[in-house]
Amino acid sequence: MTAAREPYFTPEAYFAWEERQPDKHELIDGCVYAMGGGTQNHSTLAINLLLLLRNHLRGGPCRVFNSDLKVNLLHTSNYTYPDLSVTCDERDREHPLYIRYPCVIVEVLADSTEAYDRGKKFAKYRRNPNLMDYVLVSSEEMVVDVYRKNEAGDWLIVSYGAGDRLELVSTGFRATLEEIYEGVVLDS
Repeated sequence: MTAAREPYFTPEAYFAWEERQPDKHELIDGCVYAMGGGTQNHSTLAINLLLLLRNHLRGGPCRVFNSDLKVNLLHTSNYTYPDLSVTCDERDREHPLYIRYPCVIVEVLADSTEAYDRGKKFAKYRRNPNLMDYVLVSSEEMVVDVYRKNEAGDWLIVSYGAGDRLELVSTGFRATLEEIYEGVVLDS
């Protein structure tokens, strides 16, 4: 992720500027950062999870979004584009360009973003009291790490591998890793 422009952006200036751009950009601490493209594995994993989550949530109050929708980091002027986000909060129907109260955020990992996704980005996301499951999906091996907030507000990590059944407590979602990795080509 590289800064696209040097000047400081307010959210209003960012929205107006990004509307005219061919690519997506995140706004972090007043700077915009260009979002890179993904691989076939990245795309397949995001689509598989999107479809599985959408089918699970159908008919209920929760909605799943792909990477075209921003998440506003609550009580900040920062906006990100996670690979997937889920919200069950009615307040998220107020603005068409972003949500503020996700209960699930999914990031499909790439070599260039993994350290950021696990570190600084998660540090920003976990300040949101609504977030319960932060899901990191490897695009290189069949491994999914779920950072899950417990009742005491502490974050625990649960790692899933081949043969395991992923669980997202916030939405009652369950899926095997084989379902999530269907069609993904992994190096052996």
